[in-house]
Amino acid sequence: MLYGYTVYINMNSPSWLSISQTDPRPMYLQIKEQIRHRVAVGDWRPGQEIPSIRALAIAAQVSVITVKRAYLELEREGVIVTRQGKGSFIAEGVDLSTTLQEQELDQHLEAAARIAKSLGFSDQDLVDRLQAVTGTTEKAEQE
Repeated sequence: MLYGYTVYINMNSPSWLSISQTDPRPMYLQIKEQIRHRVAVGDWRPGQEIPSIRALAIAAQVSVITVKRAYLELEREGVIVTRQGKGSFIAEGVDLSTTLQEQELDQHLEAAARIAKSLGFSDQDLVDRLQAVTGTTEKAEQE
């Protein structure tokens, strides 16, 4: 019987990464998405050094190739930059966190739309539910 496991990586707590073999997404994608999330919410700032590919691979108990793939995709997206002999850093970019926040929100909204469709809700039903939820959230914040 094969058992999955989850590895929690402490990188400047509370900014940790969680890599799980039970998650159906590829590990490189888990790494990539979580680094993007940390940048989007401001946990990791432009210019901040991130772990080397080898160090993260050891900490996450994954291959160097897995981490390298995540880093290469993040570089192509402009999220990180790698300087030969110096390491990898969060890219300097004025709108980086705003762009990533919008992309992350879009991912969640797309997931909500897929779930709503699978449950038989119309687009308008989803809009109504979103408005109801945000109205509930606003009331709770005012109290």
